[in-house]
Amino acid sequence: MTARSRDHAVPQLEDFPYRLSDNVRFADLDPNNHVNNAVYASYFESARVTLIRGLVPEGMAWVLARLDIHFRSELHWPGTIELGIGLVKLGRTSTHFDQAVFSEGVCVASARAVTVLVDRVSRKPTPLTGELIERLKPWWRRGFSQEQA
Repeated sequence: MTARSRDHAVPQLEDFPYRLSDNVRFADLDPNNHVNNAVYASYFESARVTLIRGLVPEGMAWVLARLDIHFRSELHWPGTIELGIGLVKLGRTSTHFDQAVFSEGVCVASARAVTVLVDRVSRKPTPLTGELIERLKPWWRRGFSQEQA
């Protein structure tokens, strides 16, 4: 499978090493009575922040640099969702995560998120340390490895 075809393949929940559950809220709906497209960014943020909050070196912060969302199916209220996230690439100062939202086992949205490690004072990008890279190892998405990055 090429990198491009892998990016367009429908994600499976078991591909993601980090998962959490959430609820679809009535407030998430738009006038079409399905979850508004902007709400998905919040779902992805919840998963990302929950994973990386413990991976912030002293004096540093993570900032979101890019979020590309692929809307795959409508999502309705009421319901519960499963959020999955997995690391797919490391840059010099960045992490690239694949993320997905599942409802009743069906992927309703997926995304690629790029976060950048910055110095809290200067707000300039800061290289990932060896220690941080080690702490990220358990979170590689199935089918991806640091050697591919």
